Amino acid sequence: MRGTLILMLAAPILIVSTVTAQDSPVVGLNPLTEVEFSQLSQRDPNPLSEKALAIHPDQWKHAETEHFIYHFVHGYVATPVSIEAEFHYRVVAKELEREQLTTDIKSHIYIFESPEEWQQFQTFGHLEQWTGGIHSAGSLFIQRDPAYKFSNNSLGHEIVHLVLHRFYTDGIPCWLDEGLAQFISKDAHASYQRARGYISKPHSDSIAPADLIPLATLVTITHPPSERVHTFYDESERLVRFLDTTDKPSFLKLLDALARHQPFETALVQFYPAQFSNVAALEEKFREYASKDFGSSLQQASN
Repeated sequence: MRGTLILMLAAPILIVSTVTAQDSPVVGLNPLTEVEFSQLSQRDPNPLSEKALAIHPDQWKHAETEHFIYHFVHGYVATPVSIEAEFHYRVVAKELEREQLTTDIKSHIYIFESPEEWQQFQTFGHLEQWTGGIHSAGSLFIQRDPAYKFSNNSLGHEIVHLVLHRFYTDGIPCWLDEGLAQFISKDAHASYQRARGYISKPHSDSIAPADLIPLATLVTITHPPSERVHTFYDESERLVRFLDTTDKPSFLKLLDALARHQPFETALVQFYPAQFSNVAALEEKFREYASKDFGSSLQQASN
């Protein structure tokens, strides 16, 4: 999968300029074509949709691409989001070997530009004040301030969640959902940057052995723990990466089984019989992998 990401970027890439002082529209390649709200192919049943569109309803514009519907203020902000959204859709489909899967359902993406309007939406939607974006019931609500340049995998992470929801509507375990979102978006972001001429490699953070969450606990967590949130995300990503690189076909079978709510230990033994006899055997090998190069990576980060 990761060896073919650059090939999937053969289509023209949007060239985005900074916002001018007069806030005039900046149009690059392949700009989104606006569509009247009444002409959209699908409506969003998510109750948060009404709350979002009720904030300055006269300012919202709308557009569609193959797999997504966008609600936005300025096209020059929404167009790069649409390119990244479709890119990540193809990446996830390729990673999960679901390229032939078709569906008529499109996911909705709401793009807030003003921090004040995003805060108003947080209040309307009863969201935590630290939330910078939320995937809810198959829709994505994000803030993209045009005054800032975004260069990390945060948007890709949320879009991966959106696409995973399309493929696994009944949900998957929290560690798997977050781990896959980090794993795919980090690798995709690096490929996206390389295709634009940058030197970029995916970075997977190692974890101090003493900080690792026991696997028996990790796989039962239903929401990222606020007191160990960074460890949870890093360890979930490392576990997904470890299982995927150990045996990709087995990992996809494990993913499908966990999406059907099969117990982790049962599915692990069923699909990785030659590698892991039980969760304890997996943990022994994974702990070494998860903490590999921890000291050296920490030293590099401090230099």
